Amino acid sequence: MLVIKIGGGAAIGAGGYVNFAEDLATLDQPFVLVHGGNAEFSELSRALGMPPRMITSQSGRVSRYTDAPTMDAMLMAYCGKVNTRLVAALRARGVNAVGLSAIDGGIGVGRRKPTLRGTEDDKPKVLRDDHAGTLETVDPALIRLLLANGYQPVVTPPALGEEGIPINVDGDKLALELATVLGADGLLFFSDTPGLLADRHDEASLIREIDASDPEAALAAAAGRMVVKVEAAVGAISRGVKQVIFSDGRADNPVTRALAGEGTVIRAR
Repeated sequence: MLVIKIGGGAAIGAGGYVNFAEDLATLDQPFVLVHGGNAEFSELSRALGMPPRMITSQSGRVSRYTDAPTMDAMLMAYCGKVNTRLVAALRARGVNAVGLSAIDGGIGVGRRKPTLRGTEDDKPKVLRDDHAGTLETVDPALIRLLLANGYQPVVTPPALGEEGIPINVDGDKLALELATVLGADGLLFFSDTPGLLADRHDEASLIREIDASDPEAALAAAAGRMVVKVEAAVGAISRGVKQVIFSDGRADNPVTRALAGEGTVIRAR
C-alpha cells in the first residue's frame, strides 16, 4: 500500500490531476492520496479580497496567516474544489475514490496555535486569530475501513482543532503520519521539482538516492528547506515505511516514474 502526497503548487494544476488520475488507474495496489491546494487557495483568497498574508518567524519559517474568513476560503479551495476535482478525475477513470478532509472521522486532530508572532513586510506582528495549528494525532480507522471495502481515500487538510474549529495543518506532515500508522510500503511526495536538489535553483542537481541508515550523511546532503524533508523521510523509514520518494508532479505518468526510481529515493540500505 502506498501513501501519495500531491503538492498544491500552480505548476501541477488541473492538468496534473488528470495525469495522476490516469496513472493511478493503472496502479495494482491500494493507495491513500493526500493533496494540497495552496495555489488555488491563494487565487480564491485574492478573488475574495483577502490576499495572502505571509508571516516570517524568528527562525525564518514562513507561514500563512489564516483568520476565520481565510479559513472559509481554505475550506472552499481544498475541500470544495481541489478534492472534488481529484475525486471526479479518478472516478472517471474507474478508480473507486472517495474524498475526505482530515476532519472527517477524526483522521487528523491538532492544536491551534494561540498566537502567530513574526514579521510581515518587515514589520513586527503579533496575530491572535490564527487558525493554523500543529497536527498531534492521526486516527486511521476510517481510512482502513474504506480501504478494506475497496475505496481509495483522497484526503486533504484542514484537521480538527479544539472546540470543533478547523485548523490549517501541514499536508506533508499529514501524509507522513498516515504512512507510518498504516505501515505503508512507500510514501511518495510530488511537487514542481524533479526531487530533492543540491542546488534548489538548478534542476540538474538532483540527488538520486539518500541512505536513511546513515542519518548524519543524509542530512549532510540536504540544504535549506531540504533538511526538514530529509529529516521527515528518515523518520518515516525508522518507523516502518519501506521507502520515501520525492518526484516530479509535472511529468506524465508521475507515479509510475517515481516507482521506477525517477526522483530522490530515500531508503535504508
